[in-house]
Amino acid sequence: MPYKTVETGEFAGWLCWADDPFESHAGPYYFREDEHGPVAAFRARPHQMNGAGFMHGGCLMTFADFALFALAQPDLAGDHAVTVSFASEFLAGAAQDEWIQARGEVLRNGRSLVFVRGLVTAEGRACLNFSGTIKRVAR
Repeated sequence: MPYKTVETGEFAGWLCWADDPFESHAGPYYFREDEHGPVAAFRARPHQMNGAGFMHGGCLMTFADFALFALAQPDLAGDHAVTVSFASEFLAGAAQDEWIQARGEVLRNGRSLVFVRGLVTAEGRACLNFSGTIKRVAR
């Protein structure tokens, strides 16, 4: 999926998908590569909270699915791909205005499947661990 560089605000210089209406609405979410490797992040906003005032679990899982692709971006080399499996465990909650981040690794980059695992944190506190499998698809 094509991406674009954010030009203003807190995430200036980061990348986001150029045309993903759902993730733009649910997030928006961002990614880049730094000295530690690929990283995905966003700032927790009111529309991502549940009725109790904590981040909605569906938002954390949506972000983790986004992070699968952000973490695998160097290995996907521009290929189109879809999630074929996803698993996660909630470890702690996240609050409004916190810095939410995901880091992880590609465990195996095969011909058609890419296996990824990662950890979502809020202000450095572990919130969600996840793993997933991405399948390359024809354009």
